[in-house]
Amino acid sequence: MEKNQNELQHLTAEDYRKTPFDTVILPLGSMECHGPHLPFGTDTFTAYLLALEVARRHPKIGVLPPLTYGMSEHYKEFSFTVSLRPKTEIAVLHDILMSVYREGIRRVFILNGHDGNIAPIEIATRTAKVRYPDFRIVSLDAWWNTLGMLLPSGFFTVWNGLGHGGEAEMSIGLALFPGLCQPEHARGIVPSLPPYVDVKWTFSELTNCGASGDPTKGSREKGEKMKEVLVTAIVDILKNLDACDWDYRSPEVIANEKISR
Repeated sequence: MEKNQNELQHLTAEDYRKTPFDTVILPLGSMECHGPHLPFGTDTFTAYLLALEVARRHPKIGVLPPLTYGMSEHYKEFSFTVSLRPKTEIAVLHDILMSVYREGIRRVFILNGHDGNIAPIEIATRTAKVRYPDFRIVSLDAWWNTLGMLLPSGFFTVWNGLGHGGEAEMSIGLALFPGLCQPEHARGIVPSLPPYVDVKWTFSELTNCGASGDPTKGSREKGEKMKEVLVTAIVDILKNLDACDWDYRSPEVIANEKISR
């Protein structure tokens, strides 16, 4: 195995002593069915490989090993689902953050690849932040929603590319891990859901094939464009945060703090 200086699990204590990191990316994934055409680890692979690409373009950042299990109980009717309970994932995320803080790192970017992780992320990060106010934690909770703001209108063919194993996930899978994808087996169902509200479904209510959306409309070309805009956006965010030393407070708040002292 060839050493990647941005992957923390590759480094020795001597490597880290010579070149420590002050910022890390924590990729979060899951283990669950993504239809007959994408691997069970799709969410993990997507988050981790995007994180490595970000670190390649922003070499002062370390990438933590991905959390390969998430809160996936709502997918359990389909194999192969291995899920953490919500309170377990909250505890795991909190412990990871506390360990990172203990190591002297105060800047964490969470890159999430799975919808079921969003609520645990919120609770774990808020708890860590309240405990340590100097902790700077930024999270991209749902890259699949962010794409709607980064890509031109009409980029996706069906349902704005959304879906579990749908057009967007099929496309980015073909760009990031094509050898694990089987587009010839692509199937999905576009569910009929009411607008504006968040329906708390179990996945078997939406589909009978383990995928939603329309993966047949996915392509590697779309995935390459998706990867580029996502990675560029994240790198730009990190560079802007670095430029202000991750002090995102408003000038008024900073001024009031100086007065109170």
